[in-house]
Order: sequence, then C-alpha cells, then structure tokens
Amino acid sequence: MATRNQINPPPLRKITDFKSKLTGGGARANLFEVVLSFPDAAQPSQAVLDKSRFLVKSANLPASNVTPISVPFRGRELKVAGDRTFDTWSITVINDTDFSIRSAFERWMNVINRVSDNTGLTDPGTYQSDAFVYQLDRNGGTLRTYHMYDLFPTQVSAIELSYDAQGIEEFSVELQVLWWEAVKGSVGGEDIN
Repeated sequence: MATRNQINPPPLRKITDFKSKLTGGGARANLFEVVLSFPDAAQPSQAVLDKSRFLVKSANLPASNVTPISVPFRGRELKVAGDRTFDTWSITVINDTDFSIRSAFERWMNVINRVSDNTGLTDPGTYQSDAFVYQLDRNGGTLRTYHMYDLFPTQVSAIELSYDAQGIEEFSVELQVLWWEAVKGSVGGEDIN
C-alpha cells in the first residue's frame, strides 16, 4: 500500500533549470511517419503503400483509457480500476489526382460491407490489419514506435468541393483499434506492452 509523505514546497525554478530538463529540445509534433498496412482482401500496390508514408499529413499517438468502476459503500464510492479501452485512431491524408490512398480505404471498407448488397467479410482476421506511427527526432532517429493491432476503417470522410475552394483536397479516416503497444526507439521512451 502506498504511503503518504510530507512534500516540501519546491524551490524557485529558473529557465535554465527548465532547459536542462527538456531532453533533446522536446519531441516535435511534425516529426513523424505513419506506415499503413491493409488486409490481403483489400491489398493495394506497394506504390500506394509507399506514397501513404508521405501523404498521411496528420495522425495521433493513440489514447487508451482505464475506466473506473464505482463500488458503493455506506454513502461513499470506492473507485477501482476497470477495463482498458482504446480510442478511435484518426489520420488525415492529402489527396492527389489518382485518388489511390482514398480508393484503397474505400476498397477496404467495401470488403467489410459491400455498398451494393450489404454483404462482406465476417472473419475479423480477414479484414483487420496493423499500422505504425514512428515519432522521429530532429536527426531522423526513432524516438518511439506505436504499433496498432487489428485495426479497420469505420469512416472515410467527405471531401468538400466548391468553386471558391483553394488548396489541395484532404480527407480523414477513422480506424477502430483492438489494442496498441509502445516500443522504445533508438533514443527515448520505454517499452509499454
């Protein structure tokens, strides 16, 4: 059982103290790479997979939650740890003129549930796949890798079209994740599995 210790007030902190604690200058949100894989039933070409490593413009390091269970006792509630759940993982993709990445996700969703007749694969092992997010340092080394297991898409977003729109099209994809693990990179972090 944890014990409670008296904590003394902290001393005055200086900017140099802060700087000395910010290892590597801090992890940068724009230094990452996403590696997608698709199930055999919806496998795109290697060229599409290679292209996706550049055109997935945003992602996140996935969230997980341990939901508390409240146990009532004489007017109070004891909270104990419940089951772990994993949030939906979202990516944003830059769309180019061949629509290859969007087509790959639409095909993946279509093998799960066909648009024409509402049938599709029923064995999760045939329509789920893995993905990786590599958090990189400023020299290109891997700080940490997140391996998402047994995911599948549940939404490919709309692409808004308009005569007065400027810029290049983008779309997002939401994927359900069975679970993930974090793997220590060459520079930082620690294994969580």
